[in-house]
Amino acid sequence: MSGTKPRHLGAVLALLAFAQMIIAIDYNIVFVSLPEIGTSLGFSAQNLQWVVSAYAVAFGGFLLLGGRATDLFGRKNMFILGMFLYAVSSLAGGLAGEPWMLIVARAVQGLGGAFLAPATLSLVTTLFAEGAERNRALSVWGGAGGSGMVLGSILGGLLTDWFGWSAVFYVNVLMAGAGLIAAFILLPETERSASSGFDLPGAVLGTVASTLLVFGLVQGPDKGWTAPVVIWSLVVAVVLFALFVVVESKTASPLVPLRLFRNRNLSTGTVITFLFMATFGALAYFLTLLWQTVQGYSAWATGFAFVVPSGLVLVGTIVGGKAATKLGARNTLLLSLALGVVGTVALALVIGAGRPYLALVVPLAVLSLGQGMVFTTMFAAASTGVPAQDQGIGGGIATTGQQIGGAVGLAVLIALAGAFNGTDAAQDPAQLVDGIKAATWAIAAGIALTVLAALNLRSTPAVAAESAPEPELASEHV
Repeated sequence: MSGTKPRHLGAVLALLAFAQMIIAIDYNIVFVSLPEIGTSLGFSAQNLQWVVSAYAVAFGGFLLLGGRATDLFGRKNMFILGMFLYAVSSLAGGLAGEPWMLIVARAVQGLGGAFLAPATLSLVTTLFAEGAERNRALSVWGGAGGSGMVLGSILGGLLTDWFGWSAVFYVNVLMAGAGLIAAFILLPETERSASSGFDLPGAVLGTVASTLLVFGLVQGPDKGWTAPVVIWSLVVAVVLFALFVVVESKTASPLVPLRLFRNRNLSTGTVITFLFMATFGALAYFLTLLWQTVQGYSAWATGFAFVVPSGLVLVGTIVGGKAATKLGARNTLLLSLALGVVGTVALALVIGAGRPYLALVVPLAVLSLGQGMVFTTMFAAASTGVPAQDQGIGGGIATTGQQIGGAVGLAVLIALAGAFNGTDAAQDPAQLVDGIKAATWAIAAGIALTVLAALNLRSTPAVAAESAPEPELASEHV
């Protein structure tokens, strides 16, 4: 390793965990405030979804660019850029007086996430040695994400009820501003990639293709899969991705070096992040639908209903890091996915319009524990064997799989649930229960499919994990 680690490595990890918590909060906090946003700003029923979709499209579309920019221009610089975009866009969102203003602000928030997420993950995977040390760091980082889910759910309900919807944006200004100041003080300067240039054609093709793909997947359930805008978005995305692969195979300094996909753990890990968000990640939508629409929970009560599952996700991230060190990432993933299957099947069996919250607690606890363990371990697996100079784009690839998986999974599951809903579900929310149960069964099947993907990971036994060489770090200082 060239250079030395920062003197205050614990404080650096705390900052990286804080950044991950901000991303998780921003993902969750807006959901329960959507009805008030729609009423206050005059959103139509069709356009309100763009408060969520604008963020998802920008985040997923620019992740590859954000990941490579992290390697080329410095992890600290991209971390600061991402935090800055989060802060200014959150301020703009809170001040928005028209629907289009809020949609633009949410898109810029997504852009900030596309730079912040790979910068944060690559700082964790390069500052901490592969094996036990990295697993512990990823536990803290993942645990912060679990905390963000808890805080996002609770804050979304409390702030909306007490101060109005704009408060869910202003709280992000404070957090991102604090993170921005801390980044200048704590983060080390890291070596930039030795690449001789920036792949502009690849950047344009990859970003436009990713954006169109996520756009089409997000719009499909709302517009219909046969709508021209959906069909053309997906077709053009596929064509551009094909051109992107051709360009990347011929350029000397590709945006996404195709050699990285020869790393079985990265390629398999990306499949797992895709399936994780398509299954575990989509469940929150259907739980919200069950509690808020079917059972009539308030925004405040819905937020607190998520405390148990989100708290167990937090516990799972810590357990997952320790288990990955003792059992290896592959074995830990298989164990945690098995917990996910058991818990989700049990949940599908007990869901009902009149079932009390306590009837769901045990299944939710089991699947949420497995979810947290998977979250930590899938990134540990995906980063294994990736060179330090490529950790940014490696994190970008894995996180792109996560974002696209969320869009694909939710689109498919919403369509499936719609097919099982009662014919008068719009007037009788209880008729949504059959659709929610069908989606939950499909999620259990998807988690079982993820087990098959995890079998392709290279085995990393505990002895190898403990003795793995520390990845090369650039010259760093605080």
